[in-house]
Amino acid sequence: MTFVAAVSGRSYFEKFLQDLSTQDRAVVLAVFKDIQEHGLGAKGCEFRQIESKLWEVKVRAPTGGYRFFYVLLASDHMHVLHSYRKQGQKAPARELDIARKRLKEVLNEK
Repeated sequence: MTFVAAVSGRSYFEKFLQDLSTQDRAVVLAVFKDIQEHGLGAKGCEFRQIESKLWEVKVRAPTGGYRFFYVLLASDHMHVLHSYRKQGQKAPARELDIARKRLKEVLNEK
């Protein structure tokens, strides 16, 4: 599992986690650990295809829901592109645009 990083080298995922409450951070980290160990059979989350190669992990935490956009670069390699706090039924266009932009960048590097 890898995470998209800013030009500075720091991952956007790290920055996102830093801004979460301690309880929510613990839940999100536990879910991602379970994903690493059990793949798409992980508990505590839902997986959903958004479009083509863009997928989403849904995580419920004590103070709300979180979404993580990712791409599978190989059957066992998840690359997290973007994270945001869920605020409605549909993913906001702005969040999708960020994920699509990062997806293009990652796929062009391959």
